[in-house]
Amino acid sequence: MDDALTDASAAIDSHVESSTDAGYEVPVATNIETHIEDENCQGGYWAFVDIDLSRYEGKAVKLNITLPQNLLTKIDSYVDHHREYGSRSGFLAALARKELANA
Repeated sequence: MDDALTDASAAIDSHVESSTDAGYEVPVATNIETHIEDENCQGGYWAFVDIDLSRYEGKAVKLNITLPQNLLTKIDSYVDHHREYGSRSGFLAALARKELANA
């Protein structure tokens, strides 16, 4: 099972990388209920493979934005307490991804 998960991770990585290199968008994850009800997804094992899709978005570009000081202070404080974002930029990028996924 461990080998299958490793192989699945590598296969997803290769697929998404080649798709984005060809100019396609990173696929949007679907709800698990969609797969549970799909006849083609029956009779096997279920597992989750964590893939960091942010690495397929292209190179980082520096930009200059203007925000109110109080908002920036709140963002920095939030990021200090939620290190999963890594930085102010990581936090803003995560929020942008979330909003765009809901669009």
